[in-house]
Amino acid sequence: ASSRGNQDTAQIVDSLERMNVNMLFAIGGDGTLRGAQDVHDEITSRGDRIAVVGIPKTIDNDLCCIEKSFGFETAFSKACEAIRSANTEALGAPNGIGLVKLMGRHSGYITASAAVATGDANIVLIPEIAFALDGDNGLLAYLHRRLERRKHAVILAAEGAGQDLIESFTHEHQVERDASGNVRLLDIGLFLKQKISDYFRRVNMEINLKYIDPSYMIRSIPANASDSVYCAQLAHHAVHAAMAGKTGMVVGRWNNTFTHVPIKMVVSRRNTLDPRSQLWLDVLESTGQPERFGG
Repeated sequence: ASSRGNQDTAQIVDSLERMNVNMLFAIGGDGTLRGAQDVHDEITSRGDRIAVVGIPKTIDNDLCCIEKSFGFETAFSKACEAIRSANTEALGAPNGIGLVKLMGRHSGYITASAAVATGDANIVLIPEIAFALDGDNGLLAYLHRRLERRKHAVILAAEGAGQDLIESFTHEHQVERDASGNVRLLDIGLFLKQKISDYFRRVNMEINLKYIDPSYMIRSIPANASDSVYCAQLAHHAVHAAMAGKTGMVVGRWNNTFTHVPIKMVVSRRNTLDPRSQLWLDVLESTGQPERFGG
């Protein structure tokens, strides 16, 4: 079953008991696994013998103590198509700008990985690194210099990037949440599109900006071959764990070894992209952008 939103844990366990289910597999990310932990705690308090095993499926790749979640590789592979389209559009017009918004609420793994995979991105913005729009070292001035020098630019923005900037410009933000309790993010893509257009209008420079938001196309496509193999392997290890009586854990992989990790550990914090990591250094090498805009 698939569900969005908080469900009554006691009713879930009642249903498992009624249907004589003795193995429950929770397939999903942070929210799903937190729910699985609640179900496990309820089962334990009742003294039931029902194994609860999690399988890490999230395109954001933000689960702690698991080096790669199922779906991540497929997602950033699909994102590469949008980036290549943005690059083609940027090259096809004077002062062309291809602006692409990619998924990634709290972590920039999809955006960073796709940037390195294509080599087409010139500016990459992720939630883990704040940036400034204005000033000599800000994003807009850097983009201006880029266009004067190369006549085109491709910008990638993860959906969680620059949220503080949007709030400071609008001066108000009523926090809203979806059915799962996640904060509804402000749209960084449309915000950047407007700010870039306004800036170049002020400096009297003609640009041709194309905005691409592939959104759910990235997370709704079939798994690629590599992810399909990984999914099958996770499934095998999950079933073996449950049949062996293991519970309250998630199957994962670390240093090419399949692991059993307590659910509490997996959801203890979000896995975010370290600005000192090799992946981010690869992004800086590929784009040529500074370590921080405005820093």
